[in-house]
Amino acid sequence: MGLITKDLLSRVTSYRKVNFSKGLGAPQILNESFSIEKEYDIFLSHSYLDKEEIASLKIYLEDFRFTVYVDWIDDYQLNRNSVTKETAERIRYRMQNCKSLVYAFSRNSSLSKWMPWELGYFDGIKGRVAVLPISDYESDNFNGTEYLGIYPYITQNKIANTDNIKLWIRESVNKYIIMDSWLKGYEPSERN
Repeated sequence: MGLITKDLLSRVTSYRKVNFSKGLGAPQILNESFSIEKEYDIFLSHSYLDKEEIASLKIYLEDFRFTVYVDWIDDYQLNRNSVTKETAERIRYRMQNCKSLVYAFSRNSSLSKWMPWELGYFDGIKGRVAVLPISDYESDNFNGTEYLGIYPYITQNKIANTDNIKLWIRESVNKYIIMDSWLKGYEPSERN
């Protein structure tokens, strides 16, 4: 099972620019219709410093048929330069309308003031949290850092004897589940 790499996310955006969007960057590609009451599979917690990778990650996750909330894309009217109590309330409301929180772990994650708050709030209300490491290189494992090590993490791999790539929630080398099933409430189990 492999981690999601920056190179993979770069290829996702390049493919979309060439084939679908007439040269627009990833954030512009994602300008779509939005409803205040919409429910999502994933609340994507991230550092805004990673905005290009996050826009590509949103596209990548949506290619697996997941609905993904990203604040500056779906609530583009929120002013990042003037964060207020109303902003926090809006984010909290959005988290309540999501099945899971995916914590996009990168070098910039530790610089975010929002990510720890989002993680703690979501874990407290729903508990369905996974870390998605954005790796600089090909790897199969993620050990987590500090408190992130208590959460499962997301990898990608083919289903046995097929070319069908799926996302997996992985707690350990032999304990994992397909992300679709995890979102339905199933838990990872031991595999040989």
